[in-house]
Amino acid sequence: MLRLPRRLVQRQPLPRRVAGRHRVRFALAAVLTVLAAGPVGAATGAAPAIAPATTTAGESEAARAARIAENRAWMRALPSAPEPTLHRRGLRATELARWPVRGANQGVAVDADSFYGIGNFVVTKHRKSTGEQVAEWIGLRGGPIIHLNGGHVVGDKLILAHSNFPQLPMASSIEVYDTATLKPLASTSLGIRLGSLTWAEKRDGVWWACFANYNDAGTTPGFDQRWTHVGRFNEDWQPLDSWLFPPQVVATWGKSSCSGGSWGPDGLLYVTGHDAPELYALRLPRSGVTLEYVTTIEVPFEGQSWAWDRSAEPDRIIYGISRERHEVIAARIPPVVDAPEAR
Repeated sequence: MLRLPRRLVQRQPLPRRVAGRHRVRFALAAVLTVLAAGPVGAATGAAPAIAPATTTAGESEAARAARIAENRAWMRALPSAPEPTLHRRGLRATELARWPVRGANQGVAVDADSFYGIGNFVVTKHRKSTGEQVAEWIGLRGGPIIHLNGGHVVGDKLILAHSNFPQLPMASSIEVYDTATLKPLASTSLGIRLGSLTWAEKRDGVWWACFANYNDAGTTPGFDQRWTHVGRFNEDWQPLDSWLFPPQVVATWGKSSCSGGSWGPDGLLYVTGHDAPELYALRLPRSGVTLEYVTTIEVPFEGQSWAWDRSAEPDRIIYGISRERHEVIAARIPPVVDAPEAR
């Protein structure tokens, strides 16, 4: 028997390029074997694999144009939201009393026994029963208190929103006064913000506040009243949420902005503009970034900051001012039917 030398019968390594080709062939053969076996789980009764989606790789230009036109027609046919309009439903406040007040050209606050007229750098205290003035605080023209706005009473403290309007850059603060003497007690600077603080109050442990922007003087260049917003802030005045105003409400402001606002006992947010004798009921939206408009209530004062008389609840008594007549006015507002839907 012929014996070949061992070196001739030993397996020789394949060249690297040939070996690579063999590996590709083996891998391809394995893939074909799996595909030929059918979808995974077919033998066990599992659901078959989902068929691949139709692609547009072979779509003609005419077919593509027809498909796009059909999609656009479908989008145009989708339902639209109703046009943003005001509706009043015949809601009108009933005037209860009015008193002449000196210097109250910005707003008013109220507690169980007194109301407080608020001017740019003037605060006065009056008896609710007679309107008699019993205390007064007056700052300095050109001093640190420039433009006091909305206020409310918490215990023995009068909490007032303040800004440097119409100066720039826009900056704001919270000013606290003693309700008995009107002596200033504390001040919290909020620094430079987008807007001037017009009203602020605490609710459910957080601050709610409005930062107003305008269409005339006193607004950062490049911005206007559409940038007015209501924000929710923590104890350190760090922002948590914010919302824009409905366009139909913004349209009532003229060149000005939102001057007053406060949460009602019914869970709605009530706001006023600068001049219109109207109170607008709003609520937080279920989605989006804009407050939802509910309805309008006619009131006997021309916008500006105003206040709930919390001591009169469940009666719905509010206090406002007339800049033109230099008066403070008390009124009762009707309930809003949509209020139970507020959150």
